[in-house]
Amino acid sequence: MGNERGIMTIDLSNKPSPVSGSVQLAISPVQAAPVSPRAALSRALAVPLVLGLVFFLPVLVAVQAGPGSRDEVYWLQLALTCYAGARLAAMTLTARRRLIQGSFWLFTYVAMGVAPLAQAVLGQTPTPVVGPRSDLVLAVSLTLCGCVAYDLGVLLARHRPAMPRSVSRPGRTASVNRRRLYLLVAFAYAASTLFVMQLGGPAVFFSSRQEISEGIQASSGGSDQSQVASAVLRGFGTVPALLAFLFLTRWLITSRHARRRPLVILLWAGLFAVNVVVNNPVSNPRYWFLTVMFSILFTAFPRSPVMYRAALATGVVAALLLFPFMDRFRYDEGGRQPVESTSVLAPLVRKDYDQIGMLANTISFAESGEGHTYGRQLSATAFFFVPRAVWPDKPLDSGVRVGEWMGMNNTNLSSPLWAELWLDFGPVGMTGGFIVLGYVCARADRRYARRTIEHPHPGHIAAIVIPLIAGYAFILLRGPLLQASGRVGIALLCLALVTTFRSDQRKLLQ
Repeated sequence: MGNERGIMTIDLSNKPSPVSGSVQLAISPVQAAPVSPRAALSRALAVPLVLGLVFFLPVLVAVQAGPGSRDEVYWLQLALTCYAGARLAAMTLTARRRLIQGSFWLFTYVAMGVAPLAQAVLGQTPTPVVGPRSDLVLAVSLTLCGCVAYDLGVLLARHRPAMPRSVSRPGRTASVNRRRLYLLVAFAYAASTLFVMQLGGPAVFFSSRQEISEGIQASSGGSDQSQVASAVLRGFGTVPALLAFLFLTRWLITSRHARRRPLVILLWAGLFAVNVVVNNPVSNPRYWFLTVMFSILFTAFPRSPVMYRAALATGVVAALLLFPFMDRFRYDEGGRQPVESTSVLAPLVRKDYDQIGMLANTISFAESGEGHTYGRQLSATAFFFVPRAVWPDKPLDSGVRVGEWMGMNNTNLSSPLWAELWLDFGPVGMTGGFIVLGYVCARADRRYARRTIEHPHPGHIAAIVIPLIAGYAFILLRGPLLQASGRVGIALLCLALVTTFRSDQRKLLQ
């Protein structure tokens, strides 16, 4: 009882006392387990992080002066921002790294929460909302409904009945075949080299995206029918190089055997240089560069909660302060426009953050007589590789369809996942889709933790696929899905090339 922490244990034993023969009550002090510096730091950061994401930042945006109406859109948007902020804070502070869920809430908080709240305050939208105000109210409500449905799916996955783990049976685990990995590395070198040569050399990749696009169009003929060839050229020039680099990075950080092989180190260094050329932020869209950075970060530091939390926390700051200005490389010197900001919220009223407005326009589009497509848009995404010469009635991507209906000259518009599911299946289908999405994301995150912490192995496919999906989630959530499906298909081909389910250890990464 003299323990300074006030913690004691009571031993109720049947040992008779030598004096009276009664039951002896033994009280012994026990020292409490010391708190690790990492846990103490996490607890110290928890309160300011929650207050900052849930209260301070939304209130800071909401109280800014602006001509926007404080109507239902404003209050619903404020509620959505606070809800997404609370979930993002929970993802950041969780003991187990949830990569895909963290990416989902990071995108939702910034693109569907803070930015549209700033637009509501200023009374401005980056893309015109052509329908009535009620469609915008419905858009924010559907977004909030989708977030709740996503959490419901996560809850269902958490209470899923326990199944026998297949990790004890290596023959059923998707692993990397070492020889096929070398084949993928060789293919990545060849495809990226062809891509660079087609555009005139590495210097082009450090000029502007406009010059890159013009070079791709020139190399593929420059006609409308050549857009598929352009997408294939860009996809095969960037995706295999990234995937091969991720596999070699995973192999090197988890295997001493790999670090002692000069060939593996040389291949890794060469792929690093290739990715600097073909996957740099100058020549690629910002969302793809985010995919590259997130996938590399989570692959290189699979067991570091510090890196995971830093990625999510700094992701909010980067998305709000840096992301709107990262398109300065989109055009050459003659086409660049100086960045002018008359308000602290002005960077958030840009085309990058038109997701809520495009969801409202999609609602107006369907209610104008077009109706729901009942899976046609999703079928075009699933069969993106079918040319329009074979499928003349193949639907355009959702952003282009809505943009043409709006009469926009530039139809390169976003179509967030909420809009894609709503256009295809209506409000009930959208809700069900987000329940399934939350369930799948939670299961995938759990598998990633199992493959990288509980049963780490250099060759686990999930240890690479989950970080890649977490990075690419920003593109999938922003949409349109049809535009995003090309690189997904190429990635699936690369994964099919290196994946094996056999347990022959001589052929796996070690």
